[in-house]
Amino acid sequence: MASELRQRNVASKKKSSAQLRGPDASSSPKPSAPDRVKQRDRCYRLANLALTVLAFATRFYIINHPDQVVFDEVHFGKFASYYLERTYYFDLHPPFAKMLIAFVGYLVNYNGAFKFDSIGDSYIDNNVPYIAYRSLSAVLGSITVPIVFKTLQESGYSVWACSLGASLVLFDNAHIAETRLILLDATLIVSVALSLLCYVKFSKQRKNPFSFKWWAWLLATGVSLSCVISTKYVGTFTFMTIGSAVCIDLWNLLDYRAGLTMKRFLQHFFARAFSLIVLPLGIFLFWFWVHFAILTQSGPGDSFMSPEFQETLGDNILTRDARQVNYYDTITLKNKHANALLHSHEARYPLRYDDGRISSQGQQVTGYGTPDVNNDWQILPEVEFPEDDRVGHPVFGGNKIRLRHVKTNTMLLTHDVASPTYPTNQEFTTVSMELAEGERYNDTLFEIAMKKNARDIIKTKAGQFRLVHSNINLWTPGKRLPEWGFGQFEINGNKNVQDPANWWFIDEITDLTDPERLNYVPKEPKKLPFLTKYLELQAIMFAQNNALTSSHPYASEPITWPFLVRGVSFWTNNENRSQIYFVGNFVGWWLEISLIAVIVGVMAADQLTQRRNVQALNRTARSKLYNSLGFLLVGWACHYFPFFLMGRQKFLHHYLPAHLIAAVLAGGIFDFIFGEFDDGPVAARRSGRPYRNTKIIVAFSVIMVLLVSCYVYYAPLTYGDPGLTVEQVNARELMNIELHFAK
Repeated sequence: MASELRQRNVASKKKSSAQLRGPDASSSPKPSAPDRVKQRDRCYRLANLALTVLAFATRFYIINHPDQVVFDEVHFGKFASYYLERTYYFDLHPPFAKMLIAFVGYLVNYNGAFKFDSIGDSYIDNNVPYIAYRSLSAVLGSITVPIVFKTLQESGYSVWACSLGASLVLFDNAHIAETRLILLDATLIVSVALSLLCYVKFSKQRKNPFSFKWWAWLLATGVSLSCVISTKYVGTFTFMTIGSAVCIDLWNLLDYRAGLTMKRFLQHFFARAFSLIVLPLGIFLFWFWVHFAILTQSGPGDSFMSPEFQETLGDNILTRDARQVNYYDTITLKNKHANALLHSHEARYPLRYDDGRISSQGQQVTGYGTPDVNNDWQILPEVEFPEDDRVGHPVFGGNKIRLRHVKTNTMLLTHDVASPTYPTNQEFTTVSMELAEGERYNDTLFEIAMKKNARDIIKTKAGQFRLVHSNINLWTPGKRLPEWGFGQFEINGNKNVQDPANWWFIDEITDLTDPERLNYVPKEPKKLPFLTKYLELQAIMFAQNNALTSSHPYASEPITWPFLVRGVSFWTNNENRSQIYFVGNFVGWWLEISLIAVIVGVMAADQLTQRRNVQALNRTARSKLYNSLGFLLVGWACHYFPFFLMGRQKFLHHYLPAHLIAAVLAGGIFDFIFGEFDDGPVAARRSGRPYRNTKIIVAFSVIMVLLVSCYVYYAPLTYGDPGLTVEQVNARELMNIELHFAK
């Protein structure tokens, strides 16, 4: 009883004391678990909203400057104009993003008259809606930031990690420069980001297979992938990223322990195959169909295409100027590859070449780029027609012909003598008519081997063919001859049937006077099946892409990209010494590659320690390490390492998709390093208890100060304003960056 009274007394004193002190924070009711979840979600929303506002601010800041054509706006602005005029053009990239730019021009009623011919051309003087064009890129670049944030949030990372990953894109000078101009990269990057987000959202529905949300996010992933591949072919790397995760997912589902029947597994397989392969391919082909449907008029892209393709275009030169070629016509022949006319003149090959070889000293046969009487050749039959019957005999594919050089009255010939600069190839020359009709007759015969429709009538401007003598093809490498050859193109013969420089066509008939043959009869454009046109265009696009091997002053190698060894000059203005130079945020890029090195080291160390049964990581951390961070690491590698295998020109902007994924990866690694996957924070989140990680807040603050400072420091080079003094320019020349006005 005494004990009971003492307890009541103590309780009474505590109550009185509490009443005197008033309400205390510790005595206030703690928020419930649902309330804490709402508070946490509110933090995510507010952080994402703030970063999105900043993204729009950084992308739209002085977007009207400069009011001149900048860098590759010369290409993609031009292509938009061609769409608006429905004029056929050729480009290495798929049409989706370019049609988006053209659609903006259509919305503002622009007619496409300006052709963006040169960097520095004035938009104001030519009444170009360039701000509308640039705004498309700026919007897409801006919404990339919240997509990155949301990807990290959906992957289960802290608000600090989400904010860091998004900020690495938000304050990156390279992303800003590339996504506020009339370029394709804003569309490419936002499509890559959407592909990652949609696949993450789909993965979270794995416990609800074939539900509405499961299908919705799977199909959304496929649509996003189609946008990537329909913008640039490097979108293949995004397919590799998602495809690797899908293969692992299917492999796990195939395990009998997953409890799926084979029928159910096949349903999973075909759902993914349709959504991630068939659907994107269908959308990809659709944009090419639209591309062909819009570009119906003849334009600068005609020359890349076959004559059959060109004849599908309205007002094409083939429909206007194609003329039937008859025997005894005087013609000019043009090489499709070098765009050079077959030419000869009285000058002869030198007795000895530089390497000591002896030539035939025959009359030179070369390629010439401009009209000249020495380009004229008369086309003769294998066997002469009677004198009174030499009019109106058409030349067919498969015929054997002879070519008489009109100016020197000599006959084209090839023989077993090495060519001037290709000892493995045969020399082409001409011989007198006396020898051509006698002992050298067989050496003057050439078969017309058509590229298509082997027995068609030969026409000017159309019908590409090889001129073949005993398996030797008339060929030009596009290489200039030395001084003795007057710098003209070398012509010789090779045995490689597949060489694209073997193809020739008859450019014109120079002695045509027959009114009936000269009369132009308007023709309806021909029709070709969509797949025929598509496959031809694809072959030419890949061939031209592989041919981009020449040097460029701002080209760089992939090994240098993560370290920002060098950038690209976009635009300069001599009047106020301002310039736009494409370079990233050094703090962000070096931080990303450092964190990638850390996580690779952690993975290697974890594998080694597990071999000795040392469990250095808890279950949650290991799951995040291999499933989430591992997926992002594969994505970064898929978008980066394939460039080492490419022989074409490469530039820093090719790294931007990999940089985007590196930013997401860096945000996740940030959580890993600062203990967000340790038992304490994880247990706190599961129980709904509040948890404050002081280390991560301090680290985030330090990184943000450095990141923003570097962004501001390089902002004059990103926006092209204000101009910098010589000292200020020199202070920004880190690594191998070569800025203008440094002296």
